[in-house]
Amino acid sequence: MDFDINELVRRITEEVLRNIEGAEEKPETRGGVLKKIDHTLLKPDATRSQIKKICDEAKQYGFASVCVNPSYIGFVSEELKGSSVAPCCVVGFPLGATMPDVKAYETEAAINAGAKEIDMVMNIGAAKSGEWELVKKDIEAVVRASRGRALVKVIIEACLLTDEEKVKACTASVEAGADYVKTSTGFSKHGATLEDVRLMRRTVGQKAGVKAAGGVRDLKSAEDMIAAGASRLGTSSGVEIAKALQGGSDSASAPGCINCGNCTATCPAGRVIITKSDY
Repeated sequence: MDFDINELVRRITEEVLRNIEGAEEKPETRGGVLKKIDHTLLKPDATRSQIKKICDEAKQYGFASVCVNPSYIGFVSEELKGSSVAPCCVVGFPLGATMPDVKAYETEAAINAGAKEIDMVMNIGAAKSGEWELVKKDIEAVVRASRGRALVKVIIEACLLTDEEKVKACTASVEAGADYVKTSTGFSKHGATLEDVRLMRRTVGQKAGVKAAGGVRDLKSAEDMIAAGASRLGTSSGVEIAKALQGGSDSASAPGCINCGNCTATCPAGRVIITKSDY
């Protein structure tokens, strides 16, 4: 795959200037933050009871998904059945060094077990070697295996890449048909940075979503990432963020509706008394 980095930079710069240079996306309403959270538990020693707990939390607060390792995706799918929360599974995690056929098989197995979203790690070594055609084929193998049955997010592990490599990785992901690009596994040098999120958003434009993962630990960092261009947040701190939205240390406002959209007769977060005029 041939890349003209100068042309990419030129196009990105022109697009940014058209949208007022240096401008970020409009701040998200605070209730909308919750719907962007992928509630995540990827520790190798995670227990079934801990996985059930994050499923219950995701349903309570209306998060976007629950993201787990493959061995738990069937269990998570059952726990989330009937809710709006999507079961999400990592593939080729955390190194991205398995072969494309292996990632494709892992994707197929995860989807058959109930996964609706796949977070795959790209072949980082191939990217560092400049083998961009291999990077693209690796992603295409997962996209083909999903066959439209699950969203595909590509983890580029931005902390290991130069800015030029980040642009190329995002471009390869979009060309391969991925739905999102994602900053980090959370298992390398560091997680998402605002600079990386901005660069990734400017590269993919509206052709793909951007997921910030690693280091999103409180409401302020979540809102900052969204303002920088993130459309999903991978975090194990979703409950802390939700509690801040309920009037904790990050919010000076009095208790009120956070517009999570998950209420029926009562507030799932226990924050307000639902009245007909609220919706």
